[in-house]
Amino acid sequence: MAIELRNVSLRVGAETHIYETSLSLEPGQFNILLGTTLSGKTSLMRLMAGLEKPSSGTLWANGEEVTGVAVQKRSVAMVYQAFINYPSFSVYDNIASPLKVAGLAKKEIDTRVRKFADLLQLTPMLERLPNELSGGQQQRTALARALVKGADLVLLDEPLANLDYKLREELRDELPKMFADTGATVVYATSEPLEALMLGGYTATLNEGRVIQFGKTSTIYRHPQNLESARVFSDPPVNIAAIEKRGGSAHLSDSISWRVPPQLAAMPDGSYKIGLRPHHLSPDGTGVEVKGEVQIAEISGSESIVRVIVEGNNWVSETHGIHSYEFGQSASFYFDSSRCLYFDANGLLIETGV
Repeated sequence: MAIELRNVSLRVGAETHIYETSLSLEPGQFNILLGTTLSGKTSLMRLMAGLEKPSSGTLWANGEEVTGVAVQKRSVAMVYQAFINYPSFSVYDNIASPLKVAGLAKKEIDTRVRKFADLLQLTPMLERLPNELSGGQQQRTALARALVKGADLVLLDEPLANLDYKLREELRDELPKMFADTGATVVYATSEPLEALMLGGYTATLNEGRVIQFGKTSTIYRHPQNLESARVFSDPPVNIAAIEKRGGSAHLSDSISWRVPPQLAAMPDGSYKIGLRPHHLSPDGTGVEVKGEVQIAEISGSESIVRVIVEGNNWVSETHGIHSYEFGQSASFYFDSSRCLYFDANGLLIETGV
């Protein structure tokens, strides 16, 4: 189902939840809404589903306007992070409920239910009631009910957030495959940049009710159109600093400089900004050396995350391996200048071909 939002906005009282937005999603795409809490992801999905009527603008499905058409009259399935199941129905009957409403034959219902129950590791629990399940099992039941429906538009609002790590990883791999041949348009909301990268497809970055950028996920990651999009698509936060371009060199300070890429050489001298992702700033290796004062050092599994002040900027280094630091310690870090993203005074990306 092709979904199009034309100049759509959503206001609740004096508050604007979604600023004027135009967005087009083609059939068969896996689309990700990426943004922090309160960025507008759920509000945008509710508009697409028909659960909310836009304050302005129009919504279209397969070339027909559906603004104000009730969700019950659309081919839509939606799963929330806060799972919803029928408490008096067994897991089997919860999953089967949309198929029974649609009037499918009993054999077809049974085939579909068992297919998705197996996929979501629910087969041993089909006769249980929701209150006999763990939170993760209840979420999987709600997810199975949405998937079994075979809707043209599937809206998934952080559906894996309550699942254990192993199952979450498995479903991240499986979800795009599940819909690959269905022709359904899938919209998946997440606050995790890594999850967006793993799911692939297309991504819209959101911030405070605005869609900042939309395109192929890998393109958005590598070429954020502006600083806001770069910030949304980085966790830990992208490292940002003001630089001065003088001739063919970029200067972070009087003592820290490097050659700018050829594509930037023709730009006028003056003030710019760089963005450097945390995993490109390392305590080991070669490249541009910067020294900073360590604020926090965290070890997460086999990775070290170090927060450090570099030339007055709060930067983060994320590297493999165990690196121990003391608070206030002076330490050296290195980065490859070709990994830098360059932005102009208005925060817009300057294409460097990286």
